[in-house]
Amino acid sequence: MLRVAVLVSGGGTNLQAIIDSVAEGEISNTELVAVISNNYGVYALERARNAGIKDIVVSPKDFEKREDFHKALIDTLDSLNVDLIVLAGYLVVIPPELIDKYENRIINIHPSLIPSFCGTGFYGLKVHEAALNRGVKVVGATVHFVDKGTDTGPIILQKAVAVENGDTPEILQRRVMEQAEWKLLPEAIDLIANGKVSVQDGRTIIAD
Repeated sequence: MLRVAVLVSGGGTNLQAIIDSVAEGEISNTELVAVISNNYGVYALERARNAGIKDIVVSPKDFEKREDFHKALIDTLDSLNVDLIVLAGYLVVIPPELIDKYENRIINIHPSLIPSFCGTGFYGLKVHEAALNRGVKVVGATVHFVDKGTDTGPIILQKAVAVENGDTPEILQRRVMEQAEWKLLPEAIDLIANGKVSVQDGRTIIAD
């Protein structure tokens, strides 16, 4: 049974997709052991409570030094005996020591087809604004392992989404969520839970 902790910063729409997929059996062999947020009072924590999942806040605001916050986050994850950390709209830089400790056991969802519109400064609506400004006809989402770069880890899954006439960043963001993010993240977790994902020479291999 894959023990999963989901890290969130806001409303938790991707978290809800994961919770629903576990409940419906679309994600198998998986236990959601905790939802951890860097912010108090966000709706994602309520989603966790409603699903009977432990909700935890580890906020940098509660620590004088960033190093102390990092240690608290790592200690919390260690105490939960997690096998996989899922970043679902977690807007805090992951400390290098956590990446080392959980190498190829942290995944992230990014709202573009990496390597387009990714890296430092590309998050949330900024990604969709940049895509529309560039005039691309296809956007999408990517699930990838987290390494010490920004959106540079091995890619697990990608799904394309068409840009339509009249799209605003908000409309495009919603379509990418509905058509790609909410499908890809549960699929990736299920693949990992069932031993179908491996990393070789910096690239993922997906078993049939």
